[in-house]
Amino acid sequence: MMIILPFLWKFRCASGCVSMSAQCDGHFDCEHGEDDAVVECCCSCVKCLSACAVRLSGKSSVLQVLIEGVWRTVCAENWDSELSLSACKQLGYLSKHLIYFCIACGSRPKFIARIVGGNLSVEGQFPWQVSLHFQNEHLCGGSIISSRWILTAAHCVYGFAFPVLWNVYVGLTDQPVNAVQSLAVEKIIYHSRYRPKGLDHDIALMKLVQPLSFNGFVEPICLPNFGEVFEDGKMCWISGWGATDDGGEGSVSLHSARVPLISTKACSQPEVYQGYISPGMICAGYLEGGTDSCQGDSGGPLACEDSFTWKLVGATSWGQGCAEKNKPGVYTRITQSLAWIHLQMEVSI
Repeated sequence: MMIILPFLWKFRCASGCVSMSAQCDGHFDCEHGEDDAVVECCCSCVKCLSACAVRLSGKSSVLQVLIEGVWRTVCAENWDSELSLSACKQLGYLSKHLIYFCIACGSRPKFIARIVGGNLSVEGQFPWQVSLHFQNEHLCGGSIISSRWILTAAHCVYGFAFPVLWNVYVGLTDQPVNAVQSLAVEKIIYHSRYRPKGLDHDIALMKLVQPLSFNGFVEPICLPNFGEVFEDGKMCWISGWGATDDGGEGSVSLHSARVPLISTKACSQPEVYQGYISPGMICAGYLEGGTDSCQGDSGGPLACEDSFTWKLVGATSWGQGCAEKNKPGVYTRITQSLAWIHLQMEVSI
């Protein structure tokens, strides 16, 4: 399925907004003719980013930009540097280097599959996993989604969204982090509709002061495509430094577990979470209990592999207890938050 970003469906004039269909139609719908008179603005979108839309097309996630009513594919169809700059800005990147469009996300180049004792994780197994420290203590997990952006849960930062008090650690398997470089945070954004007494819209972004360097042990995870569906029962992975039992202390080592996705219907049964599972949530785990995320794992990834590419399907959000019967983990459904994610990355440049 291919869906245009909803927040880019109108062209912005100095005097207001007009329909995207009015763009480049030969008529001056804007008071000053911005929609047709300026070719560079209308057709390359470099000056007027709101005149464009981007999408990921097909199962291969081909990046396309809408130009003059035609979807142009990145690195093809007479693609040029100005189109690269336009698409880069809409995706939250400052640079127009094409490598950022063809960048490999969702890979684990330094991970060698082998039998590992228990559920302890090894270097390179989850290279997108980060540890978020508030006032020098691990508080939550997060996921690298680009060189400057970390995705986490809103409840981790609500009331504490002061960048100077936070540090991000990447490429980490064991706490404490004495020998690991601390990364400073420039900006923290949580969903405007999130409320501490509610459960929905539990998503936030952290922007790093300096971009990350990807090296195999530190890599971004792919965001899913618009409208992408992950089938019930699909086996995915959760990871973090959270407690290994409800109310316990956080773990020193990065733990991980393989859990199946649970349908909203099953998760909404009376004996499970009837009435609490919204379209913006996704459940994962075992109804019989025994394996689950816990305190300290919040904001961390629910990662699923699709055609050898890892995608961020959820962010650890809430649950009743830890690993209890009929109380699986509930995660923020990333496909429902894609428009918000891209909008924040664009306007925060």
